Amino acid sequence: MRSAAAALCVVSVIGYASACAPKDVRVLSDPHARVDQLWQEPAGIEQRDLFRGPGGEELMPRETTFIFVTRDTTGWSPGFDVRDTKGTEWSVKLGPEAQTEVVASRILWAIGFHQPPTYYIGSWSLTGQESGPQAAGRFRPSLANRKVVGDWSWYENPFVGSRAFGGLIAANLMLNNWDWKTSNNKIYDLSEPVNGINRWFVVRDLGASLGKTSYPGVLKWFRLRGFGQGSRNDLPGFEEQGFITRVDSESGPEFDYSGIYRDVVETVTVADVGWVCGLLSRLTDDQWRDAFRAGGYNAEQADRYVRKIKSKIAQGLALTAG
Repeated sequence: MRSAAAALCVVSVIGYASACAPKDVRVLSDPHARVDQLWQEPAGIEQRDLFRGPGGEELMPRETTFIFVTRDTTGWSPGFDVRDTKGTEWSVKLGPEAQTEVVASRILWAIGFHQPPTYYIGSWSLTGQESGPQAAGRFRPSLANRKVVGDWSWYENPFVGSRAFGGLIAANLMLNNWDWKTSNNKIYDLSEPVNGINRWFVVRDLGASLGKTSYPGVLKWFRLRGFGQGSRNDLPGFEEQGFITRVDSESGPEFDYSGIYRDVVETVTVADVGWVCGLLSRLTDDQWRDAFRAGGYNAEQADRYVRKIKSKIAQGLALTAG
């Protein structure tokens, strides 16, 4: 029986590892796909409100007491589905990812990548089946005019090879977002066009950001997502990690990255890095501070994070200047 159990374990590990094995990054043919479904030129980037984000003042939660609907047991972070007194349902994420997701979402949205509204509430409470004060959380509203219709993969999508896709990868590397599983990327159908389009491709769950990537020894043999590839909401770790380690004349930039998505990272070009750094460099100091204030960070923490991000931006701009 022990031998049978061991054999079953080996088969399971091999099967799981096979699913996470290296694979090509390729374009998925979709005649209806357009790059502006992933990214649109941000109008007035320097005026974008990074405190209120893509939902603006209109969608900001006005209440601090919510009605319990159900407990969310999926994913790394605990959370709830709740409802406010007006009937709007909210997905709530607790733990350290609550802060990082709001900030990372603000930054990607600021430079033109589609993002759903997210807000950070530091103090709130529940009524109903589970009641009482709750820990700080990320709140994301469920909106009738925006419906999730599927997932999309970093490895196979209509945007591979485009400047927007390469820039999106580079931006996530700058934020040290390391959890790139397909289920974190959502396709939204919009009931009414927004800036001329009815579909969004979104990198949505950005909580595994603003820390340090790592490479557990087992990943040398199996690309197993469950072992984790870094920290989150880890300011000292974020400050410690670099961005670009060298540039090869043939293969392009090499990044200070130790994760299982190396095949995706290797598609990024010097021009992709320069493009996204050019967009980020247009954000003002007030906008950077507002993004971190929206995530509940104090001024000292925000300044340290922004200082590190700006050093990466400068490095990226220097590549294309050279």
